[in-house]
Amino acid sequence: MLETLAIVLGVALLAAAAVLLKHRLWPMGPDDEPREDVAEYISMMVGVLYALILGLALVSVWDTRARAEDHTAAEAGAAHQIHLLASGMPAVQADRLRGGIETYVRHVSRTEWPAMAEGTPPSAAGWRLLDRVRAAGQVPADATLAQQVTGQETLAQLSTLGEARRGREAVADEHLSLAIWFGLIVGGTLTVAFMFLFGVKRSLTHVVMVMGLSALITFTVLLIHQLDQPFSGLFAIDPAPFTRHL
Repeated sequence: MLETLAIVLGVALLAAAAVLLKHRLWPMGPDDEPREDVAEYISMMVGVLYALILGLALVSVWDTRARAEDHTAAEAGAAHQIHLLASGMPAVQADRLRGGIETYVRHVSRTEWPAMAEGTPPSAAGWRLLDRVRAAGQVPADATLAQQVTGQETLAQLSTLGEARRGREAVADEHLSLAIWFGLIVGGTLTVAFMFLFGVKRSLTHVVMVMGLSALITFTVLLIHQLDQPFSGLFAIDPAPFTRHL
């Protein structure tokens, strides 16, 4: 957070210095016409278009993060249900099933999550561990009716867990396109640059306006950057749903 605030402040101060330099080197004369009619129209159009880009980017990254949370919760919930269902299986099979799902949870929380925080997608090791859990969940031929029902429910939860894992892996690889990032950076630069077209004779007022707008745009872009990384950064999703019950 301190780094983000430092960057925002640095950009605002740089914009303020540029305004002061402009007023010192090219001051407006008493007879100069600011031509605010043209500047206002162009600035308004640039501002509207940039607001659309900001809105698109924010909705996109927020939707990605929400889906990451949903997939994580669904995967952890299915793992917890499988652990509970193991008690309804024969003793030997129950121990194998509980051991397999606990090993999977440890792998996800201790190995996959740190890797995803570094930008590395989950490996195939997690799927191999799931295959072992699925093998342990097979109902034996001499199982009672209650054990058969429990086995069917276990397989259903394993299917839910697999779907949630696939969703989590897909979300981990999703990021904003370069085109949107280009629009965010160039649009923000143009939005601030067009403020120089206004003939504000009071340099202090101009400085405050440019500083405020620059700081707000920089903060919003940095916020989008943080939300674009659902498993790392300030707003990272942690593996707490997995470790809360197992």
